[in-house]
Amino acid sequence: MTGAPLSSETRRREGLHAAWEAFIVLLVCLNLGLILFDSLFQLVPINLALNALVPELHRLYAEKVHAHFQFIDLAFVAVFILDVLLGWTVAIVEKRYPRWYYYPFTHWYDVLGCIPLSGMRWLRALRILVLAIRLQRLGLIDMRTWAIYGFFNRYYQLLLEELSDRVMVRLFSRLQQEIGTSDDLTRRLVDGVIRPRKERLIADLSRRLEAMLQEGYHGNRAAIEAHVTQLVRRALAENRELARLRRLPLGDRLAESLDDALTGIAQSLLHGSIEGLQSDTFKATAARLADVCFDAWLYQDEDTDLALEELLVDSIEVLKQQILDRRWSRFVGPEPPPTPPE
Repeated sequence: MTGAPLSSETRRREGLHAAWEAFIVLLVCLNLGLILFDSLFQLVPINLALNALVPELHRLYAEKVHAHFQFIDLAFVAVFILDVLLGWTVAIVEKRYPRWYYYPFTHWYDVLGCIPLSGMRWLRALRILVLAIRLQRLGLIDMRTWAIYGFFNRYYQLLLEELSDRVMVRLFSRLQQEIGTSDDLTRRLVDGVIRPRKERLIADLSRRLEAMLQEGYHGNRAAIEAHVTQLVRRALAENRELARLRRLPLGDRLAESLDDALTGIAQSLLHGSIEGLQSDTFKATAARLADVCFDAWLYQDEDTDLALEELLVDSIEVLKQQILDRRWSRFVGPEPPPTPPE
């Protein structure tokens, strides 16, 4: 869902924030490049190669930079600490977080990146990712079109699905164990879930049955009446008394009249029965029958509880198998569309 457009003041403030972030990221890139080069400079083969190729530059770097590398890095750290303090102050003024002390926990990578230890320095690279996400929100860049974004997003989504599937399978397994060890689970389901909705379930079933009969009859009335006529004529043709009546004078005419009368009566009874589904009398009778059937369906004994438990366990097992099959198929399936960063 697309959010509301930003006001000019908000965009100007976000633009200044992004510009400052870009400046900090530039310093981070410079600092990381210096850290990388100094780490390589300490390797003997590279040190000797540089001394052989550019001896003067090697001497200047060793005397001016490498010898004072800790102080140079502390200068970068001072700027990064200033950035954290400024961001913290702005967050407090703009009330971005419910508590004033939330900022260092939210921007943990900035705080840890200010620690001048070799193991913490590489966390400063996370600022580059943060700036890219902020530029994406401002609409200045579109990372979704980058090939590297599609690559990492694909496996990021696979990782999330893998984790969520493992959690779901674990929950289903725990649920199966709970069903197997709980003695009153079936009764709790019936008493706590089904019985309180008894009237609604009966009313819904009655409504669906009535609609099904109405639509089925009106949509196939001609075929149903033809079938009823055929049944009546077959019954009359097989009736011995009617056969004797046909032997009398004018018996055929009387038999045909009786055939037509009985057919009309049968069709009228069928039509009246279908139309009578909407009467209050029929609804009351149907409700009483449904109530009796519902109570009979909810009747519980040891065999009923066991059958319901087996049904629940097997249903959950099918869901678990479906999840496991999907875990295998996702690795050979089509690449999912990229999801924009939040």
